[in-house]
Amino acid sequence: MRLTLRQLQIFLAVSQAGSTAAAAGIVSLSQSATSAALNELENVLNVKLFDRVGKRLIPNDNARLLLPQARQMLDAAATIEQQFAATDASSGIGLHIGASTTIGNYLLPAILGSRSTRGTDMYPRVMIANTADVAQAVANFEVDIGLIEGPCHEPDLQVEPWLQDELIIVCAAGHPMIKGKESSKVSLKALRTAGWLLREPGSGTREAVEHALVPHLHYLRPVGEFSNAEAIKRAAAAGLGIACLSRYVVEDLIVTGQLAEVRTTLPLLNRNFYLVYSRHKILSARLTGFLQFCRRWTRDSSAIQGGSD
Repeated sequence: MRLTLRQLQIFLAVSQAGSTAAAAGIVSLSQSATSAALNELENVLNVKLFDRVGKRLIPNDNARLLLPQARQMLDAAATIEQQFAATDASSGIGLHIGASTTIGNYLLPAILGSRSTRGTDMYPRVMIANTADVAQAVANFEVDIGLIEGPCHEPDLQVEPWLQDELIIVCAAGHPMIKGKESSKVSLKALRTAGWLLREPGSGTREAVEHALVPHLHYLRPVGEFSNAEAIKRAAAAGLGIACLSRYVVEDLIVTGQLAEVRTTLPLLNRNFYLVYSRHKILSARLTGFLQFCRRWTRDSSAIQGGSD
């Protein structure tokens, strides 16, 4: 067999970096050795993988066909190495973890911190992005596992319901909608005319909020769109509009009085968080252990929140 993992590693580096010169630094080779390995791979496959535009190498249709397969093969090789590393299998050490923004910013640090392993050179690598991007990264074998907060539309992924999250509507403590009306519930009419602070399309939070609210309010009038929940809650605290966010996200500003929870006639707004991984992935002892720990952590955290599973 003339195809090697090293050739595929160099191919991925060139695809990422856009040139053999930039890829050489990623794979710790000289530019000439990187170019030679790429040429050898193209000769083995008897195809050209890149369109050469000036000094840039642009992946062509052949490269786009090879990319997910190359990632899968390198992922399988990395899994073999991880299986025999002498560290706590449940710690997440050595894993590539993708997390959507609410989970990545507000839950995952606590999960990893509770299982941290000292005295090792290995560590978890975390990618934080919106739900759609995390799901795609899992499908492309760019990360080992995804922790997401919205529906997953990738057909090759195993999707496992995880935590149940409560969405609540919040506004600045002095917002006209609630000022002087703290003991009464805000009407649907008032919510329909309010200005909403929203996440970007593709976000699990955006999809969950629209799914929960649009059937009752018919339309959310946007007054701001932000790429992360932290910015939304700060904007709401500054009086720019109202927002519907995870209780995990806003609890700190509610406690300090900068935000107020809006009492409404709406039903309880809940959504699921999910664990996702590829159906074609080899589940190493490390990944299996981390999955099992996340499942146990679900029960513990649910008890803390009041027993909702």
